[in-house]
Amino acid sequence: MTFRLVQNFKGGRALVVMERTGREGALEPTLAKLGVSCEAVPIVDGRAQIDLASLTPDRDMLFVDGDLDGVLAIELNPLSQLPPVPVIGLVGVEAPSRLKALVNLGATAFLRKPVHGGAVYSALFMGVNQFLLRGGMQERLQTLEERRRGRRAVLRAVVQRMRDSGLDEDGAYDQIRRESMRVRQSLESYCEDLLSRRARPPDSTGHTGTPPLHRGDKRAM
Repeated sequence: MTFRLVQNFKGGRALVVMERTGREGALEPTLAKLGVSCEAVPIVDGRAQIDLASLTPDRDMLFVDGDLDGVLAIELNPLSQLPPVPVIGLVGVEAPSRLKALVNLGATAFLRKPVHGGAVYSALFMGVNQFLLRGGMQERLQTLEERRRGRRAVLRAVVQRMRDSGLDEDGAYDQIRRESMRVRQSLESYCEDLLSRRARPPDSTGHTGTPPLHRGDKRAM
């Protein structure tokens, strides 16, 4: 899969978690030139007043001031370690603890304060595209893991069918494949369901599920 870089941010929305001290510099004017609307997030009693669940990664991005200790708490995705939307850290004091706090929020780019207009696009470009790239990599890893689990189910189902029916490996595989096609299910999903049915405890009649198909059974044709 080819990753397509985002170069045009028109229509985006930047939410800025930062106290108004003048050190935001050219941030808002430059974002406006790039077609990105800018909203200041209210800070009450040292906490940013923002509903993270309402944000959308296709449109929204967060600019967070690293000098504000504990102003924002973000729950990262446990697998990708990414926040819900791209986060760009605003750096004033380059203390390791403050940089670490921004990294823990999932920041994928940084901007020095006071913000200079010439640095905004680069930070936006890196922050958004690194967020998308890492998210895409995680999705591909999940897909590969699901396929790996699915192939294991296929192997187990084929071995079980060989034991039940006396078919060789190719015959058992072809029989199961035809069954999955008949019920319009992927081979992997069908095998997982097949194994699940066999694992169920027997009912009052002594059956554990769908009986196996044997050589010559018309239902396997």
